[in-house]
Amino acid sequence: MSEIKLLSKEVSELIAAGEVIDRPASVAKELLENAVDAGANVITIEIKNGGRTYLRVTDNGKGISMEDLPTAFLRHATSKISEKNDLDRILTLGFRGEALASVCAVSKVSVLTKRASDEYGTHYEIEGGEQKVCEQSGCPDGTTFVVRDIFYNVPARLKFLRKDPTEGSYVAEMVTKLALSHPEISFKFIRDNKTELLSAGDGKVYSAIYSVFGREFAASLVPVDYSYKGIHISGYTVKPLESKPNRKFQNFFVNHRYIKSVACSCALEDAYKNQIMVGKFPACVLYIDLAPDTVDVNVHPTKIQVRFSNEGLMHEAVYFAVKDSLLKNDKPREMVLESRKHFTENQLYSVQPETGVQMRFAAEEHTTHQNETQPVSTYVPPPQESFDTTPAPSAPQVSQHKPAEPVEVKRPEEPSVQPPSQPPKQQKLSVEQFNKYVSEIPLPDEDDSGAFRYINKQSLEKTSKPAAPAVVEEHKERPKPIVVGELFRTFVVAQCGDDMILMDKHAAHERYIFEKIKDQKNSLDTQMLLEPVMVVLSYDEYDALSLNVDKIKTLGFDIEPDVAPTVAVKGVPIILGDQNPSEVVSDLARNFIAHKLEPQIELFDDLYHSIACKAAIKAHDKSSTVELQALLEAVYDNDDIRYCPHGRPVLIRLSKRDIEKQFRRIV
Repeated sequence: MSEIKLLSKEVSELIAAGEVIDRPASVAKELLENAVDAGANVITIEIKNGGRTYLRVTDNGKGISMEDLPTAFLRHATSKISEKNDLDRILTLGFRGEALASVCAVSKVSVLTKRASDEYGTHYEIEGGEQKVCEQSGCPDGTTFVVRDIFYNVPARLKFLRKDPTEGSYVAEMVTKLALSHPEISFKFIRDNKTELLSAGDGKVYSAIYSVFGREFAASLVPVDYSYKGIHISGYTVKPLESKPNRKFQNFFVNHRYIKSVACSCALEDAYKNQIMVGKFPACVLYIDLAPDTVDVNVHPTKIQVRFSNEGLMHEAVYFAVKDSLLKNDKPREMVLESRKHFTENQLYSVQPETGVQMRFAAEEHTTHQNETQPVSTYVPPPQESFDTTPAPSAPQVSQHKPAEPVEVKRPEEPSVQPPSQPPKQQKLSVEQFNKYVSEIPLPDEDDSGAFRYINKQSLEKTSKPAAPAVVEEHKERPKPIVVGELFRTFVVAQCGDDMILMDKHAAHERYIFEKIKDQKNSLDTQMLLEPVMVVLSYDEYDALSLNVDKIKTLGFDIEPDVAPTVAVKGVPIILGDQNPSEVVSDLARNFIAHKLEPQIELFDDLYHSIACKAAIKAHDKSSTVELQALLEAVYDNDDIRYCPHGRPVLIRLSKRDIEKQFRRIV
């Protein structure tokens, strides 16, 4: 009796479906990707009970004809590729032709679809791979898939599903990835009759990020736009201080396909090295555009993992793109004080402020008397209705007083000039009336005879006096920070223009030393050893060091290849101190194998951290003002010194305006 036999169609299809469909989120992914490939710009997905009992995807794409619909559910039936060369230039999300066949093999599927050129649409039903209904039907343009009772015929798979909220969360996460990868499409996600996501579909990446992650996450991002050797990288990356506790917020899209890539993730984290706290991870939404023939997306059934033709080039592209963005956009942290009131209204305003003195002006006798108040102490002559070079009728009266001074408000009990014997009636003026009245106040002028006459202000501006030459504003120098004091022997307080600066002196000095050491990395002094240290390496490490002997010397090492795979270490950089050179040389060799642009930075980072931390000023150390001023000037204008090597901020700004708000000087 033969032991080898062909499996039935039903069993083989269930096995094949298990490679593609493992939970409701997998069904949603395949149907949504088909909707995107169909050219839809509005897509709605609705689930109930985590998608296990009901899952609907509706789009306004191009639809499927009645003749092609049954064929679409056959295995390896697709409209996206036709020959083997098409696999080298895949730009669609789906291409294998396994999605619909796998979905209908483990669920009950109902389809309503219509093309714009057709008069009627098509209603199609299939269960467990068996066709049930195929008929004409009225429906809008586009396609609607309704999937019910997933794994109804595979109880072994059904029992491994998690609880409905968990399965629903997997679906939601998958929808967010598609919403981010295609900001030009409006996605609507409904779970148990509640709308949880609605993206704008306006083509703006920031809008999609805002819809998916919310305002706080979007506000913590800085833009990325960089091209490197045929690879263009755009999107957003997070500020170092807003890093996350895990890698779930790292989003990479290659040609608008969400992927998981170790090379991209490592490059991202390398770009944040020395700027991020230990145990934290950077977040990003990065779009990588490259030639389709340089990436292989046909390496995993779910197409979430890809293979690049040059992993090292991809690492460098992501690294430099993120590094460039951080250097350009990540400015020193600015402190913003909250405007919340920590006291009750009664506590804040229990003592009413003085209402102030109402400014009033003398007027003609015919002015209507409105309020019984004391007159303003300064006497102002009445305005003239026209320009007059002759002395005013009140000249004899004026001669009894000094020439009119600029209007100055004083309290009534401190009069500077005796008021007239018959005080004119007073009148309250609005702001507009006050401005108009001031513009018409006559100013004194002195003629050749020494007599005063009153000239209207507006007429004075029209006199034919030579215009003053235009003054060109000189370029103002950038204000320099000045140390004001020190808090707790740890934080330096300084003023720079209209900003207050707080500086952590230990973090600042530590980073300053760290950068100084790195700047001298190509001219490090060598400490020769009394006897060479023989280090045994692997053969690939030995080859890497042998090919880079000249570069190794610039790092302060004196290494000679011996009998393979042994090298003789005759000298090491002085900064290594008593550290065992065997481990360092091995790490150096592996760094060269990785083909990184600056391997010495990666290699000595931990060592540089240790040296800088030990040599820097410590918190609570006594420091003179001169020392603190020198340190502040050294780090203030240096864009590389924003965080200490452990990721803590060095400087924090607090604007004068925010301080004035806290003291209620401004509203």
